[in-house]
Amino acid sequence: MIYGKIWTVVNPSLGIPVFLGAVAVTSFAVHLTLVSNTTWIKAFHNGAAGKSAVVAMAAAAPPAVEAPVKK
Repeated sequence: MIYGKIWTVVNPSLGIPVFLGAVAVTSFAVHLTLVSNTTWIKAFHNGAAGKSAVVAMAAAAPPAVEAPVKK
């Protein structure tokens, strides 16, 4: 472990909850910023999904003609 000696300075019962709390706060802030500054996320969450992509189906290949069997 590269930073294994950090736990000699910081008690794990304090460091781990602080680290996880910082990750949670940062994640919340990023998601709040995305929801606040984009229009499509609000529309998506309200059920107005974007237009569906139209997929053109390739024409089915004609059935293969079997060669006559020589007897």
